[in-house]
Amino acid sequence: MEHVIARLLRDFEAGRMDRRQLIKSLALSGAAASAAMLSAVPVEAAGFKMLSVDHISLRVADYKRSRDFYAGLFGMRITHDTGTQAQLRFGNSSLAVRNPRQPTQAVPTIDHVAYRIADWDTDTVKAELESRGLKPRLDQGDVSSPPNYVSFHITDPDGYDVQISGVARPGDSHYDPNAGTAEFKGPV
Repeated sequence: MEHVIARLLRDFEAGRMDRRQLIKSLALSGAAASAAMLSAVPVEAAGFKMLSVDHISLRVADYKRSRDFYAGLFGMRITHDTGTQAQLRFGNSSLAVRNPRQPTQAVPTIDHVAYRIADWDTDTVKAELESRGLKPRLDQGDVSSPPNYVSFHITDPDGYDVQISGVARPGDSHYDPNAGTAEFKGPV
C-alpha cells in the first residue's frame, strides 16, 4: 500500500494528476486496502463498528484557495472558518482544509482521517485501543465540534494519524449536559 501512495504522490507532484484525481485515487486505494484487510480478519475480531468517515483533514498551502475549490467544484457547504482553516460539509462527512500549524510542516498532505464509530463510550474505546498496544490521545474537539464530540488519535502501523470519533451520551465519562448550549457550526 505504501508504494501505491508514494507513486500517486509522485504523479501528483510531477503534474500527471490534479488534486481531485489524487484524492479520488487515495480514497479508492484506502478502500481497497481496507476491504482486503477486513476479508482476512474474522468478524468477531473487529473492535468497532464504523459508521462513516467523519472527516478528512488536509494540510494545504492556502486554505482559502482550497476551501473555495472544494465548495465551488463539489458544492460542499462551508460550516466553519477560523481564518486559518475551514470545514466543508458533504453528506454525513466533512473535509477540513487547514494551513500548516508550523512553517516547517510539509504541504500539501493528508493530516489525518477521522472515522465515526457506533455506540461510543469513551472509556470502552480507550480500553480497546490500549488493549491493542496503541497509545490513544484524547481530543474533545473545539468550537466547531458538535456537542459532546469526543475522539482519540492513534498512529497506524505506517505512522499515519487516525482519529476515531463519536458523541458522548449521558453516563459517559466525557458527557457534558451543558455542551449543547453553544451553537454547533459543523464537524471538526
